[in-house]
Amino acid sequence: MEKQKRLYKIVLTGGPCGGKTTGQSRLCTFFENLGWKVFRVPETATVLLSGGIKFSDLSTEEDGVYSGESDYLGACYIGKPVLDEGYKFQENLLKTMLQIENTFFELGETCQRDCLIICDRGAMDASAFISKDKWERMMNSNGWNPVELRDNRYNQIIHMVSAANGAEDFYSTEDHACRSENVGLARELDYNAAAAWVGHPYFDVIDNSTDFEAKICRMLQSVCQKLGIDTGDRLTTNSRKRKFLVKCLPDDAEFPPFQDFDVVHNYLQANNPNMQARLRKRGQKGHWSYIHTIRKPKIRGQVIEVKTQLTHRDYINMLAQRDDSHFTIFKKRRCFLYNNQYFQLDIYREPCHARCKGLILLETYSALENGHLERCLPKFLTLVEEVTGNPDYSMFNLSLREEWDTTKKFCRKFQGTSEEPIQIGSPKNGDLVLGTNNGLKKEMNGTSAEAVQNPGTHEFAKDE
Repeated sequence: MEKQKRLYKIVLTGGPCGGKTTGQSRLCTFFENLGWKVFRVPETATVLLSGGIKFSDLSTEEDGVYSGESDYLGACYIGKPVLDEGYKFQENLLKTMLQIENTFFELGETCQRDCLIICDRGAMDASAFISKDKWERMMNSNGWNPVELRDNRYNQIIHMVSAANGAEDFYSTEDHACRSENVGLARELDYNAAAAWVGHPYFDVIDNSTDFEAKICRMLQSVCQKLGIDTGDRLTTNSRKRKFLVKCLPDDAEFPPFQDFDVVHNYLQANNPNMQARLRKRGQKGHWSYIHTIRKPKIRGQVIEVKTQLTHRDYINMLAQRDDSHFTIFKKRRCFLYNNQYFQLDIYREPCHARCKGLILLETYSALENGHLERCLPKFLTLVEEVTGNPDYSMFNLSLREEWDTTKKFCRKFQGTSEEPIQIGSPKNGDLVLGTNNGLKKEMNGTSAEAVQNPGTHEFAKDE
């Protein structure tokens, strides 16, 4: 059987002096050495700004100025406001960016080899430079929507945090002709660039918690993990998925800016009992993205996952392979940035098994050690315990129709880490801090999980 060619589209974004240029070069070299064809899409803003355009020269006011062009409304003609130059520049920049990217994407489609396309910033970066109202106006007037521009257009987003945020001694503007930001402004731009991509299903924030070489290795590792490429110990940085049980959902006002999604998971029948296959449907306001995932047991210490983006038609066709031994899982997924960490909060919804009622899980991907990670966890959430590696909180097991003490399908194939979980607080007001090995049914204020007797080795449920 001929191996299927792979096309993978990455956006490298970030604040000033974050390592984008070096990261792009290292990605290119790494994948070319693997035999891939690599295309590098230039940063559209740099191309235009190097042609003499200055943001400071562009007007940003439109009030009280009207064009001769008009719309008929009832018995009156209403003049259209003249859009400010800054708005029109951002709109034209985005149109130009999309066309340049499409040229590279089409080349990638026809390339005979596995192909990596690295975009120096992407479509959503434009939203960081105009107001929310103007961005929504731009979306509506051009027939765009965030799910298509953010989620379906690119396979992965990598945000390289500015040196101005955590590595100030290394921040410099000397090596970039279009860079003039001081440290304070650089931090603000860094946050805005990251916030623009909140909601993408595969968004990695590469911070400055390590030295620069390790930062680049973490970036490379994040791409290889998403692609299921075995790198042995070449890029070892101990980055991994961490999962926490949350007691209850606070008011929306307690959260930093967030994006909410409706998520539907279905497990599929698998010919190989050592593999898992599932479909995911994820969307906002009626716009959807579809992913097919195959999970394989550990190879050289890594759980291998192969993810394929699907069309709506492919998704509907593959639903015919649904595994009836599993419930369909319905969630609300809330994505947000906090302390330079990207978090996903999964709120399980009915219909579901009783074990999932009221269940809320917080997930992040981090190389931070326990003490440092604990300080970065959201203070506005009441966390009960870390459940990374606990099979009781694997979505595969949570979705099983049968009770865990009678089923033969309870999964322990995907081994977790041996690192000690973070110990969070102590029981208060009769609450029970859940353990991972007590073999009993455990409940806490409506959040429940059922465990099998003597569960043994815990499994690592990654990126569900």
